[in-house]
Amino acid sequence: MTFTLLARCPKTGQVGIGIATYSITVGLYCNGLRGNVGATMTQAFVNQGNNPLALRLLEQGYTPAHVLAELQANDPNHEFRQIAVIDRLGRLAAYSGSKNRGWAGHVTGDGYVAMGNVLAGKPVIDAMAKAYEGAAKLSFERRLLAAIEAGRDAGGQVGNDGHLAERSAAVMVYGDYDHAEIDLRVDLHDTAVAELRRAFEEYELYRGYYKERAKNPKDAMPQYAFAQTLKKQEAAQ
Repeated sequence: MTFTLLARCPKTGQVGIGIATYSITVGLYCNGLRGNVGATMTQAFVNQGNNPLALRLLEQGYTPAHVLAELQANDPNHEFRQIAVIDRLGRLAAYSGSKNRGWAGHVTGDGYVAMGNVLAGKPVIDAMAKAYEGAAKLSFERRLLAAIEAGRDAGGQVGNDGHLAERSAAVMVYGDYDHAEIDLRVDLHDTAVAELRRAFEEYELYRGYYKERAKNPKDAMPQYAFAQTLKKQEAAQ
């Protein structure tokens, strides 16, 4: 009961994920991103061993198709999984197992995979793909956010009693560093995608401040003082 867009940015080479689900703490399972290596995600009936194995294989130079085949061969329950693999060049492979529940499937495009399970139908992932492609002029993070917002608006997830709310969501991006360039998560919220957007827009106000503080700690403005300047700017608008 998850919908996801996994991608490599053609402009920056960054890899990232936008994901939303009825389950909680979905960010815990998004450990398949590494700058200059690639991106991978296993969802539905999650196998947490898949992501680190896939990254090791990508780092050794194997193609996404080969990596996907290795993951399937290594997992007797692979028919219960959805898997996407993208390498540092943007080549990709994707799989939706026959034992996924509800409507499940994926679509692929230039350097991205949109996939989901227990969804209202294929229009959900089609809307995600369209939103990601249509936001090409925006930053990579905003494109990922736009994709999961589109998935939500296209019907998202459904259960036996109708629509299932998105209770957790995440957006993560890796680039030239060993650490994430952005890692935002909502772990338990009635409208997790909307809350993720709110957190992202707030974080954007602080982003430059945090980078400057790291470069020049001696002269850095205290964070509470920076927050006060933001409030004054907001009041003046």
